[in-house]
Amino acid sequence: MKKTFLSVLSLLLLLGRNQTKTTDTENKSSKDNTTAFKPANIKEEILYQRGVEAAIWGMPAVNYQLMYDALEKLNGNYNQVVIWPKLLDWKNQTLTPNPDVIYLMPFFNTEKVGPVVLEIPPADNGVFNGSVMTYWQNALEDVGPGGVDKGKGGKYLFLPPGYDKSKIPAGYIPLQSDTYRGYALLRSVLKSGSAADVATAVAYSKRIKLYPLSEASNNPTTTFVDASDKVYESNIPFDFTFYETLNKIVQVEPWLSRDRVMIDPLKTIGIERGKSFSPDARTKEILAHAVKTAKEWLEYNYEATKPFYKDTHWFFPADEDNIRSVKSTYGISEIYPIDNRAVCYMIAFFSAKHLGESQYYLMQIVDKEGNPLDGKNTYKVTVPANVPVKQYWSMTVYNRETHTFIRDKKWAARSSQTPGLKTNSDGTVDLFFGPTPPESGESNWVPTDSNGKFEILARFYGPKPNLYDQSWKLNDLEKVK
Repeated sequence: MKKTFLSVLSLLLLLGRNQTKTTDTENKSSKDNTTAFKPANIKEEILYQRGVEAAIWGMPAVNYQLMYDALEKLNGNYNQVVIWPKLLDWKNQTLTPNPDVIYLMPFFNTEKVGPVVLEIPPADNGVFNGSVMTYWQNALEDVGPGGVDKGKGGKYLFLPPGYDKSKIPAGYIPLQSDTYRGYALLRSVLKSGSAADVATAVAYSKRIKLYPLSEASNNPTTTFVDASDKVYESNIPFDFTFYETLNKIVQVEPWLSRDRVMIDPLKTIGIERGKSFSPDARTKEILAHAVKTAKEWLEYNYEATKPFYKDTHWFFPADEDNIRSVKSTYGISEIYPIDNRAVCYMIAFFSAKHLGESQYYLMQIVDKEGNPLDGKNTYKVTVPANVPVKQYWSMTVYNRETHTFIRDKKWAARSSQTPGLKTNSDGTVDLFFGPTPPESGESNWVPTDSNGKFEILARFYGPKPNLYDQSWKLNDLEKVK
């Protein structure tokens, strides 16, 4: 009997200890829940859900608006061209820009002035790679040798919605837009990274012209806004201000037919055409959580992108539905890939009409072992010989959190045009990424931030067929220390 009593007592004590553990866990969970966001009622829950969907849907337009806002901070305006007449450095805080070309961005607005002309020079002592886009960053056409003018140059004409095409004079390449606002991304491609070739590319860039069609007979001048040596901040803030930027767009542009389904969801969160956007403190709090949830969903999709090469972690971020939608100006009724579109514009800006043809991109966010690329480590990749490009290849490092250049670094990339880049005797190139240069020196090294994660974007300009058929293969980064 005594033995039985002790057994029962032991069991009760054990249950008591387990109950204490359970209570401690519940208390911890309860404590955690006090700091986590929870909607108080169905109205708040729907507001939160629609805030998430609005952020995903509006990503490319917010991305555009932030770039234009950055131009205004430099006292620039619509129908002017922002130019970086030096190769880009960390002060250009746009999303995954290219530091190995000369950048120009003409911003259009046809609402008051009517059609706007963008004159592209022929590809003689220079060449452009770029596209003309709406404010949704939907490509209307590509320009240069890979575009409509086929390298002969031409006068592209950006038409406002509903424009009477019978009024278009001869000699123009009309681009019918469904928005008043838009821009072009033009990249003046270098023959090499030498100072002389950079100067030639800059001179070629300034041969473009941008002006309203109504002023064509008056020999109009083109206004260039020099953004070199200035911080051009347009990375996406995943906080309440995201919706303030989205509201700017809704107020100034007509609704597109394909997006009318968003009218009521936006009204739910307080964004309505013709009305002020002035949410109360609780709504701001809910929307701040919603945009962070949207980012988490997009990051999940970003990290789950299928690899380009078998048994590697390199991937092309745009999926097939997205590519088809851009080519068809969203004319395929069975698809509307807002998730993948948002992923692409969370990490980058610009879309070619024929995405992946004049240039191709591969990204890497983890190493060979599948671990996130960490700025405190050093990694190596050997680029195989005979890279399948007609122009050049490059690899650029970006801040994994913001998808921008890492601040205050000497440079962000190495390319086949980098002066002094060392090539091995077999034609391969060893590149190093880390907080300090390798023993071999700085020529083939790209600095990282030891306090954060990073990502790599490999660019292939003028890609050849053996890139697509994967007979040439790029291996993953490997951690060396």
